[in-house]
Amino acid sequence: VEVPQIEYVDHHVHVPVHKHRHVPMVSVAQKTVEVPQIQYEDEIIPVPVMKQVQVPIVQKVQKTVEVPQIEYVDHHVHVPVHKHRHVPMVSVAQKTVEVPQIQYEDEIIPVPVMKQVQVPIVQKVQKTVEVPQIE
Repeated sequence: VEVPQIEYVDHHVHVPVHKHRHVPMVSVAQKTVEVPQIQYEDEIIPVPVMKQVQVPIVQKVQKTVEVPQIEYVDHHVHVPVHKHRHVPMVSVAQKTVEVPQIQYEDEIIPVPVMKQVQVPIVQKVQKTVEVPQIE
């Protein structure tokens, strides 16, 4: 596919600039002037404050842009995919382990048993009895 090429050539043109200068002339003269006496009386007047704010103006300008057309040509290439699989290996090993033998000996120890028995309490009460005497 042939794509057109664009070449830009810039030409610089020299524009002369003219500058004008004004030279002031100074002349000195003396003059006698009568200055009247002035008395000032102040009066306070509230003056509103005015602010000037510059607001930018937005202009939209349309610009023509040349967009080159690009043609894509795809070539499909087959790439083989290799798969790797991990297969676990099981190995059986015998191991001899010493197991300690524990022997228990029973010893019978007599333990005294305390029994609680309720015993009735006997109270003696003295009673005065008058016995009649027979003559």
